[in-house]
Amino acid sequence: MAEAERIIGTPDIPGAAGAEPEQSAGNVAPGGRSGSDASAPAERSGVDSGADGTRVADERPKGSRRRRIAVLFAVAVLAYALDLVSKMIVVAKLEHHDSIEVIGTWLKFEAIRNAGAAFGFGDAFTVIFTVIAAAVIVVIARLARKLYSLPWAIALGLLLGGALGNLTDRIFRSPGVFEGAVVDFIAPKHFAVFNLADSAIVCGGILIVLLSFRGLDPDGTVHKD
Repeated sequence: MAEAERIIGTPDIPGAAGAEPEQSAGNVAPGGRSGSDASAPAERSGVDSGADGTRVADERPKGSRRRRIAVLFAVAVLAYALDLVSKMIVVAKLEHHDSIEVIGTWLKFEAIRNAGAAFGFGDAFTVIFTVIAAAVIVVIARLARKLYSLPWAIALGLLLGGALGNLTDRIFRSPGVFEGAVVDFIAPKHFAVFNLADSAIVCGGILIVLLSFRGLDPDGTVHKD
């Protein structure tokens, strides 16, 4: 019997000799790489396409950013228009006339030309304040490119409208270009005289401080320190 098996040979048994070649063939991808190695690029591309927070933020709809920018410019135009119209009325009707009492002696309208910064500070640095106002406008324009937060859009719009309002006075009013005196007219008792542009700048600045304390960034992300 043993001699017969030696001569005839052992028959092939499915699952014995063939099992290992099938398994190795299934694990080897074209080019000689194993299945785990072949799938690695796909997994890596999945990570690159998206899973970190920065990339996800970059993939937000552009329409959302456009709406926030539209809010920013709408607030800025409103603040600028109110400031411009109020100053035109003050120059035409109130300048060189007696002040108007609004709330007794606590609040009155009084036309004053201010060569300094907001609330009458720094009369000797008119040109410097003009440059600062122009720089603020440039910074706001740069921030608008990554703006996704509605509160930030409102705050930046207030800053932009106020800066444009006072910058218009600096450029076009006497005594000369970049040295013009700003028209102020809101005069509370025991306080400096200011205008609507100053009010917009202060309100925008306060809102930015509050948003920063809350950890809200212009791009809409929230961070905890």
